[in-house]
Amino acid sequence: MIKPHLELTGVDMAFDTPNGPFLALDKVNLKIRKGEFVSLIGHSGCGKSTVLNIVAGLLQASRGGCVLDGHEVNTPGPERAVVFQNHALMPWLTVYENVELAVRQVFRKSMGRKEKRDWILHNLTLVNMQHALDKRPGEISGGMAQRVGIARALAMKPSVLLMDEPFGALDALTRAHLQDSLMTIQQELNSTVIMITHDVDEAVLLSDRIVMMTNGPAATVGEELTIDLPRPRNRVALADDPTYVHYRQAVLSFLYEKQTFPGKGDPVTSIAEPAPSEAAPAAPAIVVESTPLEPQQRAIA
Repeated sequence: MIKPHLELTGVDMAFDTPNGPFLALDKVNLKIRKGEFVSLIGHSGCGKSTVLNIVAGLLQASRGGCVLDGHEVNTPGPERAVVFQNHALMPWLTVYENVELAVRQVFRKSMGRKEKRDWILHNLTLVNMQHALDKRPGEISGGMAQRVGIARALAMKPSVLLMDEPFGALDALTRAHLQDSLMTIQQELNSTVIMITHDVDEAVLLSDRIVMMTNGPAATVGEELTIDLPRPRNRVALADDPTYVHYRQAVLSFLYEKQTFPGKGDPVTSIAEPAPSEAAPAAPAIVVESTPLEPQQRAIA
């Protein structure tokens, strides 16, 4: 039996508050294969970022833990690079210098000067930013700055790339271009990616598997959906693909029928989602792996 590349086992996360402990996560279990692209999706407050921070080593689980390649994760490390919604570039450094900062930190002893420069240029070329080496973050667009943030993360040669809504602050056209770039890079490098998103279409387009979180408090993995669409994927071709539409419907159903939208009372009974045309070929059945909920989750679901 092949061991998972990354594994979360029985993860609980409780935070101290003036009113006592707040249980954000309850018994989260997740196994991820090498090279798999996994999206975490769920309503605000469902603990997606908490899961990501535990994997990044920025938080220590109250119970259970995270194991990467057989080693327990309890501190940050270069094998787990994080790309945030805000690019977090140093505004006083150039594009080249921002990536160089990470490369020097990780490879200061193992790479020579020329090797470092070649590696920096290679990663900036991956995200099509080689033309802006001497520009500072304030002199380029938000989408270009986010490309540099991705290049900086990739330049660390991470085993796992963690992305916290990396395209959430961008306009729709820029977001689409970066999604396409990410698909190409992930295929080329066979990187393991865990991405938080609120965008159902983004999750279906990019992912090998979508992990749907139940509402908090005491959030956990509700369902997992394997996306069996061939790569490379073309967003235009998939727009009317019955399989794609079926996957999208499954995620929407979980979010808006099986989970209560926070502050909106009972789950809605229907969603504004057009049915596939009768003339369209029947979509294959979707296998959704459900994780049984504890009584506490059922009470809040």
